[in-house]
Amino acid sequence: MSAVDLHADVLGRADGPTVLVLAGGAAAHPSYLGDLAGLGERYRLVVPHLRGVGRSSAAPLASRWEQMDDVDRLRASSGLDRCAVVAHSAGTRLAVAYAARFPERLSALVLVTPPAEYLVDVPSDVPDLLAARAGEPAVASALAALEGGPGLTDDDFTAWRLRTAPLGYARWDATTRAHAEGMRYSLAAARAFMAGDAPDGLRERLPAMTAPVLVVAGAQDAAAGCAPVLAVADAFPRGEAAVVDGCGHFPWVEQPAAYRAVVGSFLDRALG
Repeated sequence: MSAVDLHADVLGRADGPTVLVLAGGAAAHPSYLGDLAGLGERYRLVVPHLRGVGRSSAAPLASRWEQMDDVDRLRASSGLDRCAVVAHSAGTRLAVAYAARFPERLSALVLVTPPAEYLVDVPSDVPDLLAARAGEPAVASALAALEGGPGLTDDDFTAWRLRTAPLGYARWDATTRAHAEGMRYSLAAARAFMAGDAPDGLRERLPAMTAPVLVVAGAQDAAAGCAPVLAVADAFPRGEAAVVDGCGHFPWVEQPAAYRAVVGSFLDRALG
């Protein structure tokens, strides 16, 4: 795929080790990440706007498989022979694809609440997590909205994601509502990002990625689940997993101190 100009935000400590940060959504504006609960105090965070999103909205749309080259160009333009990547949710699909194609170019990888169904065969525990919250009115309303499906414009899609948002948090309160209300999506970019099947042998390629990998699960994550997410760590030779209790799909929002401790400690060890 030909190169295009893409925008990236640069946050955090200017003289800190550089970490590339990939947003999820799919195709959510990356502002919802903030500085990931203070990781910017230690690291220089480079956060691309993926194709079709935010200040990269004019870029030709592409699937996650095609955007691997965009990540590698960002690595190179950041002056890095090897890069550390932190990715959230659907953004982990791009990160995993990058790890499979360019394993030697990663120094560390953090996968935060990743979808796991295409990587492991562990049954989903989402039904059990939802059952535990069956009495919550916000959850019941979100499930009804989920069945209704999204609209056909960016505004309709964003509004639908807000109606289903309580499923992504362990609690629905002022903090989580404010976070959900700040999220914005590009429907066309999301559809393009998710297009296409995984390359043949994707799972079999991951053992070649010998850099350290941390997989972070939310104990109450009714979007990705918990048990399958933890199993993703076993796909990598140096994979490890951590559970953040008291949170769902966005652990840095609901449990910022615990998230920062887990991810910060891992990056400190991995990057020296």
